[in-house]
Amino acid sequence: MQLIWLRNDLRIDDNTALSAACERGPTIALWLASPGQWQAHDDAACKVDFWLRNLRELRPALEALNIPLLIRKVDSWDDVPQALLAVCRKHQVEAVHWNDEYGVNEQLRDQATRTLLEKNAVQAHSHLDQLLFRPGTILTRAGDYFQVFSQFKKTCLEHLHRSLPALAQRVKRQAPLAISSDPIPQHIDGFDKPSRALRDHWPAGEDEALGRLTRFLDETVEDYQQLRDLPAKPGTSQLSAYLAAGVISPRRCLHAALASNRGEFDSGSSGVQTWINELLWREFYKHILTGYPQVSRHRAFRAHTEALPWRDAPAQLEAWKQGRTGFPIIDAAMRQLLHTGWMHNRLRMIVAMFLSKNLLIDWRKGEQHFMRHLIDGDLAANNGGWQWSASTGTDAVPYFRIFNPITQSQRFDPQGRFIRQWVPELQALDDKSIHAPGKAADLFTDSVYHRPIVDLGSSRQRALEAFKGLPRRHEEGAAS
Repeated sequence: MQLIWLRNDLRIDDNTALSAACERGPTIALWLASPGQWQAHDDAACKVDFWLRNLRELRPALEALNIPLLIRKVDSWDDVPQALLAVCRKHQVEAVHWNDEYGVNEQLRDQATRTLLEKNAVQAHSHLDQLLFRPGTILTRAGDYFQVFSQFKKTCLEHLHRSLPALAQRVKRQAPLAISSDPIPQHIDGFDKPSRALRDHWPAGEDEALGRLTRFLDETVEDYQQLRDLPAKPGTSQLSAYLAAGVISPRRCLHAALASNRGEFDSGSSGVQTWINELLWREFYKHILTGYPQVSRHRAFRAHTEALPWRDAPAQLEAWKQGRTGFPIIDAAMRQLLHTGWMHNRLRMIVAMFLSKNLLIDWRKGEQHFMRHLIDGDLAANNGGWQWSASTGTDAVPYFRIFNPITQSQRFDPQGRFIRQWVPELQALDDKSIHAPGKAADLFTDSVYHRPIVDLGSSRQRALEAFKGLPRRHEEGAAS
């Protein structure tokens, strides 16, 4: 008997570990709920609910292949090895298969599991699945992990030109087993149920993910390079939650993108090229997680930035979290996050830079808030994005480049459509005033909208001085 241990790979299509298990013999599937660990990792309630909803879609699909799905609950990952061993003993499992995950805690969990299984004569097989390339295979000439995305991307594209990662073998129906599937929990204690609107925005299942991919490539990708920065328009793939939960694979996305562009990486559709670039950013941050494990321990990639004099400003932090900063584009973005479990990527950069630079509040507090609310929350991408914006990370924006939220708003939401959707109290303002309503005094006297919580000019200067005051780093990549 083979066992596939499902984690963030809730699909049948192009699932490396599932295919490998089924090729070797009769297979059962296992998924572990670990609420204590999820809380320690700040996983969002809407993300946990999304996992459960996808499991409810996956179970009948597995059963159609005669693969029963077992559910077990452990509080923390310390209990995982023993829970897996108990299932192996009960069902005479010879080998366990799983798809690799990245991050310090994930790797410690998997190593402890492998050790216990092999000690008890159960084979353990891990597989490359979340990524196009195994971390450690895309390196500089000196044999180090890349710290600059453009160089990483160039090397990835050279590899992809030579050979595309193959899709996993299609899983065939097996003979029925005398093992019943377990019911999928409707709810996990400690995680609030998200609103119906949020659930409706993110339907579960592989068919939904593949449908979104097809629609994006058929209808939107040609204009993706321009549309992806405009939050009022549906210009993105809306696949991030499905990639994060493994409901669709990056290989499937890459193959489909290339098929829509006659197999070309660097000619044809500029939209396809730009979207492949985004897939490689996702790849880059997961490689960083492996090559520089301090980033999954809440430490800055650039060690010298740990000396930044972050401000303790709880009232301003709370105003930022709730979308009450007095800057419409910031407030609209933060309210979108609270209501939909998602935020447009351009807005993620704007709000992150506002918190870490204009408010000079530790980027880790923003990173945590995002993880607690994002349905697509992913340690590597979230940490990478926050450290990029805060100028503490790999390939980070120079510290002196600080987005002005008003000019960003004027540029990327020129008619204020996105602002009007999420900050309805400003709907009556004209297209010019809506970006900076601070001059409309009657708004504030009527308590309709909040006064700006910070002066952009002086707060920018404060951030520049904080960075200039850092001790000089001995080398550009001082990250050890």
